[in-house]
Amino acid sequence: MNRRQFSRAFLGALGASALSPRILSAISALRLPLLPGKGGAMADSGASSHRNALPTRAHSRPLDLPRINAPRLHGWLKDLSRFGERPDGGVDRLAFSDAEIQARAFVRSLMEEADLEVRVDEAGNILALRPGRESLPPLMLGSHIDSVPAGGNFDGPLGTLGAIEVARTLADEGVETRHPLEVVVFTNEEGGKTGSRIMAGEFRPEELELVAAAGCTIREGILRLGGNPEALHRARREPGSTAGFLELHVEQGGVLEAEGIPIGVVEGIVGIRRWNATVHGEANHAGTTPMGQRKDALLAAAELVQAVDRAATSLPGGQVATVGRIQALPGAPNVIPGEVRLSVEIRDLSMEGIQEVFRLVRREADAIESAHGTPILLEEFYESAAAPTDERFRSWVEEAAQGLGLAHRRMPSGAGHDAQAVAQFAPVGMIFIPSVGGISHHPDEYSRPEDVEAGVDVLLRTLLLADERLS
Repeated sequence: MNRRQFSRAFLGALGASALSPRILSAISALRLPLLPGKGGAMADSGASSHRNALPTRAHSRPLDLPRINAPRLHGWLKDLSRFGERPDGGVDRLAFSDAEIQARAFVRSLMEEADLEVRVDEAGNILALRPGRESLPPLMLGSHIDSVPAGGNFDGPLGTLGAIEVARTLADEGVETRHPLEVVVFTNEEGGKTGSRIMAGEFRPEELELVAAAGCTIREGILRLGGNPEALHRARREPGSTAGFLELHVEQGGVLEAEGIPIGVVEGIVGIRRWNATVHGEANHAGTTPMGQRKDALLAAAELVQAVDRAATSLPGGQVATVGRIQALPGAPNVIPGEVRLSVEIRDLSMEGIQEVFRLVRREADAIESAHGTPILLEEFYESAAAPTDERFRSWVEEAAQGLGLAHRRMPSGAGHDAQAVAQFAPVGMIFIPSVGGISHHPDEYSRPEDVEAGVDVLLRTLLLADERLS
C-alpha cells in the first residue's frame, strides 16, 4: 500500500466528514505506519529498537496536524495554581477543602467553554462528555486536582487540564471522534483514590467514616462536592461500559530527566496495601522504672520500623515498604510510652509480592512482641490492586511519540494513580513526562513547558489512534 492508498483507507476509517479541510490535507502528507491487516505488518514492528532513540529531523513535528494551544494550557495551569496557593509557590488544595471546591468550579468553567456536557456523579467525580458520531462506549481522559499538604502544581492538574485541552483542541479543529469523549476529574485521589475506586467497585463502605486531610469525613466531603454517599452504587462502571482510559501524569521520579527522554510509556502501576499498626506497652514513670522492668512501646515500635525496611530489602525485586506516620502516647518526656500507633505501607507490581513482604513483617513483629512483652496489632485499612496497562495503549503511545519525533521508553509507575482503579473495568494507558529533579509532592515540583506540551500532544494523538482502532 502506498501513501495515497493508506490516506484513503485512514480517512475512510475516521470518516472524512468528521475532519476539517486543514486536517484532511495534513493527514494526506503524514507518513503514518501501516495498520495490521491493511496491506502489511506494522511499520514500527521494530519500534523496540528505536524506543530510546533521540529525536531526529526525519520525525520533526508536522505543523499542520491537530496541535494543542500551548499558551492556553500554560495559562490554565497558572490560573489553577492560585487555588490554595502557598507563599513558597506550592499549593494546599486538599480534597474537599474550600480551595478544592473553588478549583473545581474553575475547571468546570473550562469544560463548559470546550462545549462539554458537565455533571457530578454520586462519588463527587466531575464528568464532562463530548458526543461521538457512533453509538460506542466513551473514551475517558483525565486525572485529579486535589493535592497533598504543601504539594506541587503538576501532579494531577497536568492530566486534568491536558485532557480538557485535548477536548478543546478537537472542538477548535472541528474533529468529531467515533467514540464519545469523557473528561473526568476524580474525587480525592491523594487521600485514597476515592472517586476512581468507587467507579471500580473497590471502595469499602466503612471508608466513608475515615477523616480526610481537610478535617471532614469522606462522607461529608462527597456531600460537599455534590455527590451522594448513600447511592455510590450508581457511580460504579461495569466492564465494557468504557472503551478505554488515558491518563497523562508527571513521572514523580527522576528517570526520564536523567536519561533525557521526554515521554514515559507506563507498563503498569504498583499495587498498594496499608496497615495501621498499634504497639501496646505499659506507660510508667520514666525516672523510677528500671530499664529491665519496662515494656516500652516506642522501643518495640522502633524495632518494627527496622523490620519493615529489612522485609522489603531482603527480597529480590523492586518492592518498597514505608513507615510514614508514627505517634507515641501519652507523648510526655517523663513517661515511658504505653502505646505507639504507626502506619505500614507496601508497594509492588505484584500483589503476591506485597503479601510476601507483609509475611516477613508479621513474622518479625511476632518476635518483637515476644521479646518486649508488647503486643503488636496490624490492621489493614487500604488496598489498591496492581494494574498493568493495556499493551495496545502502550504501543499507541509509542506510535504517537515516534510520530512527533519524541524519544520514549517503557517504565513502571511506583506511585498509585486513578488509572489503577479504572483498569478494573476498562483498558488503560498512561503517559509520563519528566519531573525536574525527580521532585513531587513538594512545592518545588516542576515540569518544563516543552515537556508539558509534548505530553499533551502525545495524549491527543494517542486518543485519536485509540478512537480509530478500538471497537
